[in-house]
Formats: sequence, structure tokens, C-alpha cells
Amino acid sequence: MSHISYSALKNWAECSYKHKIMYVDGIKKFKGNTYTIFGTALHSTCEKLVTDTSTFDVERYFLECFRDEKNKLEEIGVEVNSKLMLEMIDQGRRLSKLALPALKKYFKNFEVVSAEEDIFEPIETEEHDFKGFIDLVVKTPDGKYHIIDWKTCTWGWDSKKKSDRMITYQLTLYKHFYAKKHDIDPSNIETHFALLKRTAKKNEVEFFRVTSGKKKTDNALNLLSKALYNIKNERFIKNRLACGRCEFFKTEYCI
Repeated sequence: MSHISYSALKNWAECSYKHKIMYVDGIKKFKGNTYTIFGTALHSTCEKLVTDTSTFDVERYFLECFRDEKNKLEEIGVEVNSKLMLEMIDQGRRLSKLALPALKKYFKNFEVVSAEEDIFEPIETEEHDFKGFIDLVVKTPDGKYHIIDWKTCTWGWDSKKKSDRMITYQLTLYKHFYAKKHDIDPSNIETHFALLKRTAKKNEVEFFRVTSGKKKTDNALNLLSKALYNIKNERFIKNRLACGRCEFFKTEYCI
């Protein structure tokens, strides 16, 4: 394994044996579902909204992306929830119109630096690279760079989830390696999640800032190094507490 991503790190932190099944043995049982159709379609729509200056029908674009993702899953035999899919179409059409106005309201004045930017940077003290894709980077008049990650969800996140160490490490690592890639002082970079809420009655697109100082960054990098050390030495321990939500539980891959 020459590189590691945030999703692979999160997977390892949840259960290192599951990580082995997926990333060492190369077995990936989950191919997608109705929720991933919605999330991918809305992410694609948000990307076009911030990069395409031409006039286009945003609702129609979302519908086209949604249909394409649905067709991809059906072609590989994945069944979709028809009732939920119809609900998500209406929800996605609404959210696709709200995303850009919410971004403008949150930052007021900004310029788009990049969208879907790939990160592939060496990890300090390791023989591996960190791989990732940053949804959006904007720059404000004060010279600050802002990394934004779009997240689709049902009604929103509570305070516990917003401050969850493992969830926020995604932005911590993105900030660190984006700063390395572009030789930017980390103090000039801020990070934000943008929640696209399917069923919320108000505040349907919510931005909130995630702070990452030196201590938190060091902790995230230490976890990254710990994961790589154990993976390299083939130390894969089952986390029995995570079995209930694992797709490999009581299968031939994890008995």
C-alpha cells in the first residue's frame, strides 16, 4: 500500500480487521445505495455551481446526475428504494437551488480557488502518501483560504457529531496536506463542513467551522502513523464492538 486516504484511516480506526478485508484483501462488498446516489449527485451539482459561470438549469442538472448514478448501480445489480428515491429527487432539487446562495451568504465575498482538488502528498516520517479530494477551496479578501467539505445528511448533525474527533480529522488532515502542497502557512487556512440536509425544515444548508491547531494536527498525524505502522506489520485486530454495523459480520470473510 503506497498511500492512505482519510476514509481508509477512518475504516482502520473503526476496525483494523475490516480494513484488512477491504484494503489488503481487496474485498469491497458495499457497492452503493439510494443514499450514495443522492450524495454523489448533489456533490456533482455543487461542483458545477461553483465552477460553471454559464447559466444552466440547476434542478435539471441534479436530476441528470441522479439518473446517471441510479443507472450505474442498477447495471451492477444493486436494487434501489423507489419510494425513498422519489423523496430524494424532490429534496435534491430543492437543495441544489439553495447551496450557492448559502455559500455566498456564509462567506459574502470570495473567489473560487479550486473544486474537487486532488491531494497526494508525502506523509512526514513515513514511506507513504496521503491521498484525498477536497470538495471546494475559496479565498476571502482577508487572504484566508477556506477548505469546504459538502456533507449530505437527513436532518443535520448534533453538537457531539460536529465535534467528533474522527469526523473532524478529515478536515484537519486536508488542511495540513493542502498547506504542504501549496506552501501556505496553516494559520491562513480555515476549514468548514457544509451540511446539505434532506428533511430539515429550516437552515437546510448549514456551514460551520472546524478548528485545527497544532496539537490536534499532531494527534491526527500520530494516528495516521500508528495506522500505517500496524498495517505494515500486519497487525489486524477485530473490534467486536463494531460488528453489528459491519457488512462483513458473520460472512465468509469474518466469522
